[in-house]
Amino acid sequence: MKLISFTSPCSFSGTILGFGFVLCIYFLFCLYDTIGYNSNGLLFMFQGKGLFAKKSIKKGDSIFIERPLVAAQFLWNALYKYKGETSSRNEFGFTCCLRGKDCSCEFCLRALETAEENARRLSGNPGLSLPHPELCCVRPELHQACPQCQVMYCSSECRQAAADQYHRALCLGPSQEDPEHPINKLKDAWRSMHYPPETSSIMLMARMVALVKQAKDKAHWQKLFSHFCSRAANEEEEIAHKLLGEQFRGQLALLHSLFRAALYDEHLSRWFVPEGFRSLFALVGTNGQGIGTSSLSQWVHACDALELPAQQREHLDSFIDQLYKDIEKETGDFLNCEGSGLFMLQSSCNHSCIPNAEASFPDNNFLLHLSALNDINPGEEICISYLDCCQRDRSRHSRHKILRENYLFVCSCPKCVSQMDELDVTSEEEEEEEGEAEGETEGDEMEDEMTDV
Repeated sequence: MKLISFTSPCSFSGTILGFGFVLCIYFLFCLYDTIGYNSNGLLFMFQGKGLFAKKSIKKGDSIFIERPLVAAQFLWNALYKYKGETSSRNEFGFTCCLRGKDCSCEFCLRALETAEENARRLSGNPGLSLPHPELCCVRPELHQACPQCQVMYCSSECRQAAADQYHRALCLGPSQEDPEHPINKLKDAWRSMHYPPETSSIMLMARMVALVKQAKDKAHWQKLFSHFCSRAANEEEEIAHKLLGEQFRGQLALLHSLFRAALYDEHLSRWFVPEGFRSLFALVGTNGQGIGTSSLSQWVHACDALELPAQQREHLDSFIDQLYKDIEKETGDFLNCEGSGLFMLQSSCNHSCIPNAEASFPDNNFLLHLSALNDINPGEEICISYLDCCQRDRSRHSRHKILRENYLFVCSCPKCVSQMDELDVTSEEEEEEEGEAEGETEGDEMEDEMTDV
């Protein structure tokens, strides 16, 4: 057993998490049957692929805060470019800006719009003014662009971190908008096969390659990636086809060809043969954690925390409620900057249909906060759910169907065990029932989607 103390270098000065904390996480994860403290002194332990409490954890406590090894914004989401001079509706009915700045920091995925800019775009009201603008944490004066390709970062720290870790290998320079550049061909091919709602991105794999390319200790990074859940060959193929969708099952070879043409590196030759590419694809599909950031959501949370006289509180709450209604009417989906990342600690947490912990991104960046949903006793496993709230409320049969199709395992959590004798209800029947009730609940869920980033 090895004790490792997590101290305060996770303070995320400016926009970057202290690298010492990151290395500490890396080292901890590589030691199975290991125990360690997070920054708040809460003790947890690894046993194989699993995370267990070593002391009492109270409901609401932060279990850990983690920075991903690598993260990337979804490609369709990035195409919506939240800031711009001209806009049009795309084939999915969403507003895209034809010219404009990036919507999120290329490194940490922090939303680059201020809360007011975000609210104006989403509500379709260019004259909207938010009360308490001082609660917005976005600082446009700190934003910096890559001098070669002009992609945007929320700070000089993020720009430098990206350059040091992966961006030099991926920077397109003046070819950023050239559709014939191999990386742009790869992006376009992915968009043509992986439609919204997005669950992954080929660029997460590209950044994994670029990170190893730029690393001095290439074997170290390859070893880190090897710790993520691996699958048998037939399972990898099933996951890859699930990501692409039924109509694109035959397109994996095309993606492999474009990936190889854009990014090949002799140090990673095993990732560029068909079997290795499929393994990489399955790794991202199985372990990628969705990331959502929103400056407006962060502003709303800050407003909720204000101590105000009753009349002012009522007025502010009414304003926010109306804003949600306006956004729902104008925009619908794609409210946040969305992407995915590979988190070593988070990926060690197993699934339960009655989770005792959940991940969130309250800092408007890629920092994952794992918090306790209820009290966790010493020795108890810390579990998250791979299902959303609505999916967890469905029958055991339907939950198992979703988990088998997307994660290739059969759940045996206490909830599933207790429901073993229940009649199986098909997903189709439940989907019909949910469709009838959707109109009644959609409005109520809107606020949750906006604030629970």
